[in-house]
Amino acid sequence: MSILLNLLIVIGTVVAMEFVAWFAHKFIMHGFLWKWHEDHHQPHLKDGFWEKNDRFFLVFAVPSAFCYMAGSLWAGWGALLYVGIGISIYGLIYFLIHDVYIHQRFSWFRQLDSKYSKAILRAHGAHHAVQTKEDCESFGLLVVNSKFFKSRKHWKVESNNKIYKQKKS
Repeated sequence: MSILLNLLIVIGTVVAMEFVAWFAHKFIMHGFLWKWHEDHHQPHLKDGFWEKNDRFFLVFAVPSAFCYMAGSLWAGWGALLYVGIGISIYGLIYFLIHDVYIHQRFSWFRQLDSKYSKAILRAHGAHHAVQTKEDCESFGLLVVNSKFFKSRKHWKVESNNKIYKQKKS
């Protein structure tokens, strides 16, 4: 395989992982594995550094490890190595943004000052505003709804305008 194709596989996997993570967050973490994720939404009930939610790092590491092994060991499966690399890169991005930047579990860097980084904080804050399994919004990490690029005071104005237009119809 060419270097360009391998690079495209890695980049494509990183992009695809945002949607895999969104799906897993919405339907698995806020679904049948809520018991693992619940303490992440209720940090005041947490005792110590670790959360049950941290188990998901291991869950996502398994497919990556499989891809590394299968892509390295079996002829004809070489592309899987690059899928595994893409999953690992997304995992690193997720860890740095979610655990280091948003939740400040490590004090490696604090406030980033770009519109995008602030939108990520707002979206995640809106997600954590609900401490229950249902009625959450913003399940992704890197793909952020455009409303989060605006200040909170504009969210309600937009919501009220949408409700008003729906009632008029």
